[in-house]
Amino acid sequence: MESILEVIQHNVHLAPYLVFFSLILAGFNLPISEDAMLFISGVMAAHNPDHFIPLLLGVFLGAYFSDLICYWIGRKLGPKLWKSKFFANMVSHKTVDHIAVFYKKYGIITLLVGRFIPFGVRNALFLTAGLGKMNFFKFSMSDLVACTLSTSLFFPLYYYFGGTVINYVKKGNIILFFLAAIVVISIYLAKRGKSR
Repeated sequence: MESILEVIQHNVHLAPYLVFFSLILAGFNLPISEDAMLFISGVMAAHNPDHFIPLLLGVFLGAYFSDLICYWIGRKLGPKLWKSKFFANMVSHKTVDHIAVFYKKYGIITLLVGRFIPFGVRNALFLTAGLGKMNFFKFSMSDLVACTLSTSLFFPLYYYFGGTVINYVKKGNIILFFLAAIVVISIYLAKRGKSR
């Protein structure tokens, strides 16, 4: 990941394409951080205002198409995914089961909220939508809204405030992750209690 960021930083004119293709690779569950790509794009745009629009488009389109790839992997490969150690290590059965419960209960809100939770939750969300055969149009439109919100929030934040805001974003991500974990555990315990 660090070497990818280094190449992007040293090639401003190619940066939008490098960011886009890096995020496309993330759609195949490679460990490339969307948050890092948003950060580097926003900061680079601040130092190179001529590249503002290409960098914004590169990170937005890369993130969006990455999500669609992840969805189709889940939809086309389905349960076969867990036969691959690579995917089995990335997304566990438990995570997918928990997310599936959220999809059934809250629908599109799961996608909108989950879009802001890092640590592999996003890709698990998109894989689960595909595994559960969620309507593609519904998924793509919901994710378009979620991706637009995410990019519209973080790109300008990094553009205007750069590294000074990164610690606050990290803390916010950690809080969101733990809140989501608490909700998942609560639902699991409630279901377990009912079954008894």
